[in-house]
Amino acid sequence: MKKYHIILIVLAISVLTSCMHEPVRNRVDFGSDWKFFQGDDSLAYQPGFNDSDWRSVDVPHDWSIEGEFSDKHPAGAAGGALPTGIGWYRKSFRIDKSEKNKRFYIDFDGVYRNSQVWINGHYLGKRANGYISFRYDLTPYLHNGKKKNLLAVKVDNSLQPNSRWYTGSGIYRNVWLVSTSQLHVAQWGVFVTTSVIEKENAVIHAEINLKGQAKNSENIRVKATIIDAKGMYIGENEAEIAVKNAIPGTISLTVALDSPKLWSVDTPYLYNLETEIYSDKCKTDEYNVPFGIRSFRFSAENGFFLNERPMEIRGVNLHHDLGALGAAVNIRAIERQLELMKEMGVNAIRTAHNPPAPELLDICDHMGFIVIAEAFDVWK
Repeated sequence: MKKYHIILIVLAISVLTSCMHEPVRNRVDFGSDWKFFQGDDSLAYQPGFNDSDWRSVDVPHDWSIEGEFSDKHPAGAAGGALPTGIGWYRKSFRIDKSEKNKRFYIDFDGVYRNSQVWINGHYLGKRANGYISFRYDLTPYLHNGKKKNLLAVKVDNSLQPNSRWYTGSGIYRNVWLVSTSQLHVAQWGVFVTTSVIEKENAVIHAEINLKGQAKNSENIRVKATIIDAKGMYIGENEAEIAVKNAIPGTISLTVALDSPKLWSVDTPYLYNLETEIYSDKCKTDEYNVPFGIRSFRFSAENGFFLNERPMEIRGVNLHHDLGALGAAVNIRAIERQLELMKEMGVNAIRTAHNPPAPELLDICDHMGFIVIAEAFDVWK
């Protein structure tokens, strides 16, 4: 074998090996094994704090629904006549040494309310609104290897009354630990629209927001692939960018699709857009977004049109709580609510009166509901 052939083989093996060890996205359910204390302790954010006598709970968790009903509670009858106040959550975890080059984020789908978060004693921030999903970057403050990390969350729902409906209290929606490579798709970083919808074809438009640091003279390839409901790959497009210093914020890609199946309330057909990011031929991220192809418009004369067909909107206002189960997100309970709505002939949901849990939106997509996601109509 000639010398240059050996060199090429060695170089190829070197590239493959580096790609094999390149970290990719991982999203871990972070709901188990929390410690909880209903009350306040100003030292509970510290890693060395003794929480051995705290309760063990899993999140999503609503501590208000566990209490006794009383018209003397500050939330009043409009707030469910249940206790609120202040609560603390703590969770310890380890990060393997092999993951030291990854970026780590903690994603909260919703905490009611006035949440403050610390990692290893470092203050990450405060989120006042109890219904908004949010993220913190843990990377600069994490320990790798045998030393444990400590995540602490203070929840303050003591200022009452703050609503005219039952809110619940605590980390009542899901929590996720997300790890990525240095170059990755940003949070909620893929936005899909359908710029052309016709019987014979559709044009899918994706806005892809990248985040991270780029090496000098790095070549980035962004690939978008459409996958149908059967898992078949049916269309793709890609773009290559030569990066010198800064990563371009947003990359736009369009993918043409023949004979599209339209999403409707009767046939809620969903596709998936798979976004792959490559850096110098190594995959650094993969991000998937489900979407439906549909058009809608309103007419002053003829009302609402879905896919150019007139449709009567038969909707209900649906609060985020789950009745006697409380506010903690429960996927089966949400499904059951929507199944009952379907049986009644409902085809539209207004989320009263706040942004809903991501799970509700996903289930509506799959079951065939149009949604008006309300931001708020009162917030104190």
